[in-house]
Amino acid sequence: MTKPTIQALTIAGHDSDGSAGMPADLHAFFADGVYGHGILTAAVSGNSYGITSSQIMSKEFIAEQFRVLRKDFSIKAAKTGMLANDDVINVVADNYSITDFGPLVVDPVIITKHGAMLLEQSAYELFRERIIPLATVITPNFYEAQKLTGIEVKTNEERVAAAHSLQQLGAKNVIIKGAHNDKSQTTVDDFVLLENGDNFWLSKPFVKTTRLNGTGDSFSAIIAAELAKGNSVKIAVTKAKDAVYTAIANPLTVGHKFGPINHWDAQKELQQEEF
Repeated sequence: MTKPTIQALTIAGHDSDGSAGMPADLHAFFADGVYGHGILTAAVSGNSYGITSSQIMSKEFIAEQFRVLRKDFSIKAAKTGMLANDDVINVVADNYSITDFGPLVVDPVIITKHGAMLLEQSAYELFRERIIPLATVITPNFYEAQKLTGIEVKTNEERVAAAHSLQQLGAKNVIIKGAHNDKSQTTVDDFVLLENGDNFWLSKPFVKTTRLNGTGDSFSAIIAAELAKGNSVKIAVTKAKDAVYTAIANPLTVGHKFGPINHWDAQKELQQEEF
C-alpha cells in the first residue's frame, strides 16, 4: 500500500529571484520531505540587488485558490507569508476560518530584519485582529514583535513580555527571533513561549554573511512541515532552528549582492535528525 504523502501549504508572495517568499517556502517543504502547495497573494520583481516592482493578487483570485485546494488535497498544516493589505488579510482570514488545513504558522512578513516596512500602515490593526488569533505558532522578528505589541524589544525581559502580549492577542505559541545584523554579536537567540506556559531559548552562532534571503520564510515553513508530520511545536521549532542555521552557515553563490540560504544543506540536516 502506498504511504500517504504529507502535504503542507504556503499562503505567500512570490519572489522572482527564488530566494524568499513562496519559493523559499517550497524549497523548505521539499528539504523537510513534505509536498508543498501554494496560494499566491502577491508577486515581486527583483534580483539580488533589490525589488523593483510588485503586484498584489485580487481577493477573488486568492479566494478561488482556497476553494480549489480544499476540494482536492489533504493539507495537514499551513503558513502565511506576505499578506500586503486589508483585502488580502480579510480574504485569507475568511477562508482559513472555514477550511481545515490544520495548524497555521504565521510569519508576519511586515518588517524586514533590517527594519524596512512590508505591510501597508492601515493593515496592522486588522492583522492583529484577524490573523494573529488564527496562529498556532507566530514567528515575528524583533522589529515585528515591537510593531505588533507596542513593546520595545531590546532586552531579554522585553522580549519575554512581548511574547506574552502576542499570546494575549490570540497566538497559541510564540517565537520571537533574535537580531542577526549586529556586527558585534556572537550568537542569534530566539525566545520560544509555548501554549502551556513553558518557555526556552534557542541559540546558534552568528554567521556574518549577505546570504540570508529567505531565512524567516524557511524557518516558519519548516515549522509548518514538522507540524504537518504530527510533531510537537517544541520539536518543530528546534528542528527549524538547526536546519536554518546550517543553511546560513553553508552559503550558496547565487546572484551578486544579497543571496539565498542553502536549502540543500538544510535538507541534509533535516534528514539526519529523522534518525
